[in-house]
Amino acid sequence: MFKFFKKKRKYGALIYVSEPTIIYHTQTERALLRVIEEKLNSNNFILPSDYGLKPTHHMIKDAEIFVAIGIVGKFTSLVSREIKIAQELKKKIYTINVVRKGNEIYYDFFEGIPDDMEWLSEEETQKLYEDFRGEEFSGFMKVFLGDRRRQF
Repeated sequence: MFKFFKKKRKYGALIYVSEPTIIYHTQTERALLRVIEEKLNSNNFILPSDYGLKPTHHMIKDAEIFVAIGIVGKFTSLVSREIKIAQELKKKIYTINVVRKGNEIYYDFFEGIPDDMEWLSEEETQKLYEDFRGEEFSGFMKVFLGDRRRQF
């Protein structure tokens, strides 16, 4: 009767998902988690968006796998910093690059870190976020990232 209150059983390796704050609690975040679950056979996530804007990088050491999320071929400064921590800890690293081709959104999944990904500084990250939030991009942002409203 109340199955929707039932928590989903966790399984698989513990995965730290390093994601840009701009996708926290969006349809894109939910889609990415489905891709990770399918590709890595695990739904056992450490998800920074569950902690708001509190730092979570100290949790990387607990994870077996690290997944870095890029947007249009770019890692935000936060994701870049967390990748460096994961590399120092010698974690198994995967990358998902979220790209838009026409009206379709693709989630390109890679083992390791592709050479063509751009690593943004703090200033470049702020500029990227401003571009996404700008009025001329507001419709694009909803199509690309999805809005934050829940879909029932």
